Amino acid sequence: MRILLAGASGFLGTALREHLRADGHDLRQLVRRTPENGDQIPWKPSSGHLDPAALRGVDAVINLAGASIGGQRWTASYKRKLRSSRVDTTATLARAIAGLPEGERPKVLLNGSAKGWYGDTGDTPVEEDAPPGEGFLSDLCRVWEAAARPAEDAGVRVVYLRSGLPLDKRGGLLQPLVLLFKAGLGGRIGSGRQYIPWMSLADWVGATVFLLERDDIAGPVNMNGPAPATNAEFTRELAAALHRPAIVPVPGFVIQAALGEFSTEILTGTRSLPGVLNRTGYPWLHPTLPAAIKAAL
Repeated sequence: MRILLAGASGFLGTALREHLRADGHDLRQLVRRTPENGDQIPWKPSSGHLDPAALRGVDAVINLAGASIGGQRWTASYKRKLRSSRVDTTATLARAIAGLPEGERPKVLLNGSAKGWYGDTGDTPVEEDAPPGEGFLSDLCRVWEAAARPAEDAGVRVVYLRSGLPLDKRGGLLQPLVLLFKAGLGGRIGSGRQYIPWMSLADWVGATVFLLERDDIAGPVNMNGPAPATNAEFTRELAAALHRPAIVPVPGFVIQAALGEFSTEILTGTRSLPGVLNRTGYPWLHPTLPAAIKAAL
């Protein structure tokens, strides 16, 4: 399969890129810098520029582009970056796909989205048919997914990857936590009752490939494991896996003082369930949190 990938250098994109190449797919990458080889294609999503020739002969497009959501304060300028790095890239791809003659369009667009669609769900489990919640990330996810509609309206199968928190020691949520726990500084955050929609990185990649190949699946798909855990449960499992204590809880006010508005995403949770993946028979590699943590470490 010939695949065009945007966001290939990020945490998720790197893992997916390596897997697709190992599987023998013909992989091309969209890059904003000067291309380094023939597999890289330049584009300028900030101005909506993508040469339509980049899409000809492509079977599938996967868009994982987007600035990192975590790790820093959401200043006004950074919130604009979070939005433009997702919405502009998606809109540029969707318009370019829709602008091709019908017989030349890719068959599928897998587009990034996030569990932020649902906002804080408390103890209530939600599946893909749940309405959007409230807050900056929920608003962002709405416009992010809407930006892909031109491709959908043109008859292309579009899947929205509502990713939770993929686990791997090389990046994402787990990397900084492992360092803290190994230093004896691990502990629950805030109340510890907020849900974490975890997923092993191997399952995230596996589910993405599964969705790539399943012509009968379209629309939003929750990309998280079958049993979301609370922060307190996650903390206990990680401490046990690392053979370290988890006795240094972090009060909510400390997180709020350090991270400002972004702290809401840490102190609240999303109990999202992978309804589509479960109903369509995705074969989980790591269906439990202990198994996912073990694989990630």
